[in-house]
Amino acid sequence: MGRVRRKHSGSSFEDMGELHQRLREEEVDADAAAVEEDDGEFLGMKGFKGQLSRQVADQMWQAGKRQASRAFSLYANIDILRPYFDVEPAQVRSRLLESMIPIKMVNFPQKIAGELYGPLMLVFTLVAILLHGMKTSDTIIREGTLMGTAIGTCFGYWLGVSSFIYFLAYLCNAQITMLQMLALLGYGLFGHCIVLFITYNIHLHALFYLFWLLVGGLSTLRMVAVLVSRTVGPTQRLLLCGTLAALHMLFLLYLHFAYHKVVEGILDTLEGPNIPPMQRVPRDVPAGIPAARLPTTVLNATAKAVAVTLQSH
Repeated sequence: MGRVRRKHSGSSFEDMGELHQRLREEEVDADAAAVEEDDGEFLGMKGFKGQLSRQVADQMWQAGKRQASRAFSLYANIDILRPYFDVEPAQVRSRLLESMIPIKMVNFPQKIAGELYGPLMLVFTLVAILLHGMKTSDTIIREGTLMGTAIGTCFGYWLGVSSFIYFLAYLCNAQITMLQMLALLGYGLFGHCIVLFITYNIHLHALFYLFWLLVGGLSTLRMVAVLVSRTVGPTQRLLLCGTLAALHMLFLLYLHFAYHKVVEGILDTLEGPNIPPMQRVPRDVPAGIPAARLPTTVLNATAKAVAVTLQSH
């Protein structure tokens, strides 16, 4: 009996050890499962972040691709405009000289240059000359700047008048395109550049009117002759060419007189720059002078007063 009890007690001790070992194994397995679950959650968060980063990278790639395509399309558009500026300097020089020579043969359409390099350079030259005239005449612009005013005036005339004459040409059934109209009016500004460059530095109105009639008139006649050769019908020719000639010649007058102090220049010419304004001075006339000699006496007194004034200055 004692042996049996000892055996039973030993077996129960072994059972308790096995049970304790099983419990420890179960705890280890539970800990491992919890660790695996945590790792799964971490890996899931990491995968989400990786997916988000891939989406951001894809969006950045698409944005860069769109910008590259826009830049390429812009270069392609510039390449389309390249033929209109592909011209030799010798051709530009010859066209500048031709713009001052009116043509005589108007029975068939005359050729017009289909490039914009020369007209654009002439407009920029006119901007520079007009800016020089503004500075020398001490022009004050209340809204804007001198450069903006000069650019707006010159480019506004070139583009605006070209569009208006092209519209009239379309109504009058003239054979001319918008590009040809821009080139024709642009080269017509060569005479304006010459006249303004000379008259802005030599302030003589008689000289300006002379150059206005000769140089400005020659460039205007050149454009009028080209339009006459491309228009059918006397009424259409008169309307189209008269409008162009009036606008072109009046624009030259505007550029000369708009930025000059005309009144001050006239007063300086008549009175001198430092002479004060003329004032009325009472003069005593002797009572015994006959009425017949009164005008002569007044003139003599006035001449003496003017002579004294001049000597004092």
